[in-house]
Amino acid sequence: MTAPVPPPWVLRHPHWPLIALHVPLAAQVPVYTVLGSDGPPGDPVFAALAAALAFGIQLRHSMAAARGARPAGWPWSLALLLLIANVPLWWLGSNWQGFTIFALASIVMLLRGRPMVAAAAAQALHDPVKEVVTLLHGTETVPEALLLGAYALIGTLLYAGALVAGAQLVRLLNELDAARAELAAAAVGEERVRVSRDLHDLLGQSLSAISLKGDLALRLLAKDVAAARAEVESLTGVARDALRDVRAIARDEHAVSLRAEIDGAAALLGAAGVDTELDVAELPPLPGPAQNALAWAIREGTTNLLRHSQARTCAITLSRRQGTVRLEIVNDGVQEVGGPGAGLSGVAERARAVSGTSATAVHNGRFRLSVEVPEEVA
Repeated sequence: MTAPVPPPWVLRHPHWPLIALHVPLAAQVPVYTVLGSDGPPGDPVFAALAAALAFGIQLRHSMAAARGARPAGWPWSLALLLLIANVPLWWLGSNWQGFTIFALASIVMLLRGRPMVAAAAAQALHDPVKEVVTLLHGTETVPEALLLGAYALIGTLLYAGALVAGAQLVRLLNELDAARAELAAAAVGEERVRVSRDLHDLLGQSLSAISLKGDLALRLLAKDVAAARAEVESLTGVARDALRDVRAIARDEHAVSLRAEIDGAAALLGAAGVDTELDVAELPPLPGPAQNALAWAIREGTTNLLRHSQARTCAITLSRRQGTVRLEIVNDGVQEVGGPGAGLSGVAERARAVSGTSATAVHNGRFRLSVEVPEEVA
């Protein structure tokens, strides 16, 4: 069962329901005063001006609370609201109850700690105590006076709680909207990183193979046309595979095979004249994420070798050790040592994603890329 979703207009304009919640409380005071709901009718002009001022002050407090803040000069605006709410109450009676609700809500929104508790308790009890005292001086009995006082207390607490909760709800909706925007931006950023990394790792080897086979075809053209044609046909096949892989990356459907990458690396290195030694006889069955991490490492290691070295020998070793699978690619012919590029950074990211590690080292003109991943990925 899915949770109910608020109407779209509420999500776009969360402040409007909060403003609408204030209107009946502000409007009831001049209406009740003119009608004389509690005692003789009062001055409508005074009631309307007081309602407009109290409404503006309370709305300012509520909007600030919806932002998780307190407005500038709030002690003065709170003091003014308390005067408007409490002083006329003793001669205008329950006609003025809406303003006491505003005052209680503002106390909870603006004050903190023990001062808030003490002030809120005093404000919440002010109107009910006044009601009980007034009723006891009239014709009502003590139980009737206490019952009406309790009714006034409950009404004040409920409406003030609605104002405070409304401001907090608006704040939560705004935070939720901001969180959604951040998540969307993060998802876009992660997708860009994924596409950039996969394109680099995938096209790096494919373009290296195309360049290698093109150079080989040119060299063979003068002395062995059939062999040159075979290299050109192989080159076009690599280009078609690269195009298919690019489309798969765009749809996040590209999958690599560890065995296929090992065989492809051996073939490509052999075509480049690199004496390649493979020690992968006991290829372990691995879960998909770990196998992908090792397959991409082989692809990037091969591409790195062809681009940045004049290697004559290369050794690719795959071994098990204490619950982990270790891949090592070692080649000679290192030309220069630089910082880790985007490809090797991608290898490290994929290894970390499956709780593995990667490292590179250069010693005596030989470059070593090692990747370790656990046999069982959590």
